[in-house]
Amino acid sequence: MKKPEKIKLVKNLAEKLKKAESVILVDYSGMDVKSQQELKNRLRGVSAKMIVVKNTLFKLAGKEAKLPKDTLSDTVLKGQTALVISEKDPISPLSVIAKFASEFDLTKLKVGVVEGSFQDKEALEVLSKLPGKEALHLQVLGTLASPAHGLVGTLEANLQSLIYILEQKSKGGEN
Repeated sequence: MKKPEKIKLVKNLAEKLKKAESVILVDYSGMDVKSQQELKNRLRGVSAKMIVVKNTLFKLAGKEAKLPKDTLSDTVLKGQTALVISEKDPISPLSVIAKFASEFDLTKLKVGVVEGSFQDKEALEVLSKLPGKEALHLQVLGTLASPAHGLVGTLEANLQSLIYILEQKSKGGEN
């Protein structure tokens, strides 16, 4: 790759990193092309992309995108590194990677940036066990709606009792 192409690649990658809700670095050593394609397909299902790029080019793009310095350290950027970038849900790609890793025992999480905050390997593993952002929103909505639903049920039961009493009273009044 010639220098002008590298410069363009770094600028494009930096733009993607700036827009991303999450950037997860994965060690993909040992993965064959078929496994990589399978992981990419699964990630596409949650609107995420896996990009393989040289560590030096990622480091340049990361500096331009102002990623945390811990993400760009030489100890992290050692070996084969793939980037998983999500512009929508920051958690779903982690869940996909964790499930894929448990099935095939190939990918290993390195570090990541989730919603602007640096996350080490342990934090990423904890986050991977959470449901996606949409599922969490639905859970919160369900929790908020539950008391209102209970109140409606209680009021409805009282109305049913009132109607029953009035019906009984009207039937009793005819005799």
